[in-house]
Amino acid sequence: MTRPSQKRVSNVIRLALVLSFLAMAACDGSSGNLALGTLERDRIAHTATASEVVVELPVPPGSPVEKGSVLVKLDDTLQRAEVDRASAQLSEAVANLEKLRHGARPEEVAAARANVAGARAELIESEANYSRILNLRNQNLASQADLDKAIALRDANHAKLLNAQEALLELTNGAREEDLRAAESRVDAASAMLAREKKHLADLTVVATRDGILDNLPWNLGERVTAGSPLAIVLAGKAPFARVYVPEPYRVKLAIGDELTVRVDGLGRTIKGRLRWIATEPAFTPYFALNQEERARLMYRAEVQLPEAEAALPNGVPAQVELP
Repeated sequence: MTRPSQKRVSNVIRLALVLSFLAMAACDGSSGNLALGTLERDRIAHTATASEVVVELPVPPGSPVEKGSVLVKLDDTLQRAEVDRASAQLSEAVANLEKLRHGARPEEVAAARANVAGARAELIESEANYSRILNLRNQNLASQADLDKAIALRDANHAKLLNAQEALLELTNGAREEDLRAAESRVDAASAMLAREKKHLADLTVVATRDGILDNLPWNLGERVTAGSPLAIVLAGKAPFARVYVPEPYRVKLAIGDELTVRVDGLGRTIKGRLRWIATEPAFTPYFALNQEERARLMYRAEVQLPEAEAALPNGVPAQVELP
């Protein structure tokens, strides 16, 4: 039988137990002012966020646990690699941002200035060559093709000088404000990615989120769990509460915070508890009603919190709450 099936069977058994006590109350007129049910605790299911192998179960079932206690550890080899990759991407984004902020190195600026000086010298030479060819052309000692070639060389060197000067300005003026903001955004994105991967890594170590009792560990050591399946079941809280079903005539007499008397099977004394919750809509109409009038009675589910002094009481024990 699979674990989900076991859980359903357990819930059915508990419901059947409650209904049987309600049936007894229905048959016994003297118990009409009792709301019947069982002792329960908040059930917290810690689910798996990834399909990994269980590598450690440090706490045995049935043990008390405190908030922050490690309950289950899953294999985190792959996720650690993802964290390292995200960390490297963040380092790269930060380095690119610092590069833009610091600007060009002195060596790069010096090389750009040397390129400007070389382009200027070539332009001066081409201009002098153009003047000589122009004089020769005026004396019909040079052809028009020679003059055109000199003009083209002069214009090309002039464009080359302009290009070198603009390259020098690009280095000395530094990065644009838009480029800096884009680099900062890439750093923020890489930082968020790293935080997400670290959270996924932390989720592979399941810790208790509240004090309570470790009720069940559905997976065995060495098993590969299914993502989304429960890894550990914790019954939270120190003392249990009585989950009972209140008949409809008593619903209007109850309010949150009311002090009620609770009887627990096996105890020769009563316990004072406080109503912490009661449903605003009926849970069900008992199927075991013996006549039409009883079939019309609706039941409201309620929870009566017991004091912390009753922390030793176990779950599932039948309980009765005296109604006003």
